Amino acid sequence: MTSGYPPVPHGPAAAAAGIDLAGRTALVTGAGGGIGRACASALAAAGAHVHVVDMDAATAKAVAETIGGQAHVVDLSRDETVGELPADIDILVNNAGLQHVAPLAEFPPDRFALMQRVMVHAPFLLIRRTMPHMRARGWGRIVNVSSAHGLRASAFKAGYVTAKHALEGLSKVAAAEGAPHGVTSNCVNPAYVRTALVERQIEAQAAAHGIDAAQVVSEVLLSRSAVKRLIEPEEVAAAVLWLCGPHTGYITGASIPLDGGWTAT
Repeated sequence: MTSGYPPVPHGPAAAAAGIDLAGRTALVTGAGGGIGRACASALAAAGAHVHVVDMDAATAKAVAETIGGQAHVVDLSRDETVGELPADIDILVNNAGLQHVAPLAEFPPDRFALMQRVMVHAPFLLIRRTMPHMRARGWGRIVNVSSAHGLRASAFKAGYVTAKHALEGLSKVAAAEGAPHGVTSNCVNPAYVRTALVERQIEAQAAAHGIDAAQVVSEVLLSRSAVKRLIEPEEVAAAVLWLCGPHTGYITGASIPLDGGWTAT
């Protein structure tokens, strides 16, 4: 989809400008593609050593090899595998997620439970696991990739909206407990990002409504957004990186909309 807006700068080099994370260690979940891959690339470009966590072995290893990081093939729905991830982490990016669209009365309970485990329970375990190291060092950054759906609701997305609202609360508790120790915790809240997950939603909506993909983007996904284009993963990564930089130590417990004006209008 094209628009009259200027082109968006791409690439980790642009995102990493002016931020030095040399000597820091980061862990990014769902880092095999989309937002997670963009975050891992941006953090690595800024000098951090990045642990690339994904349940897909091929993509995790490919990203880790590209950025000089370390791959971990992990199913975040299983406590025991989460417990095998490193604890000596300075920057934690809770990004992994999944989507399912169905009316409440038809929403599969097992799918709902899985979404809470991956998007709420796993971040809880990871914060619990890494916070002691951050506190001991007197510095830490927890960035939770939430969503505009962490601030607003949409029909047919009970699992996702519930999980993202819960993640918002978890992030605020971590902010309150981490503040005396130099640890911040924030959410970034993008609307629709150009990822494989969203592309699948576009295909499903096109089939359901009998319209083409471009109409789905403009008339369904972006109907409430003032900026009429999808967000690029690198734009989300730039915000995540900024929260890890030198001028954001006083920002904690916040939810930063990256939604083209959706929640403002």
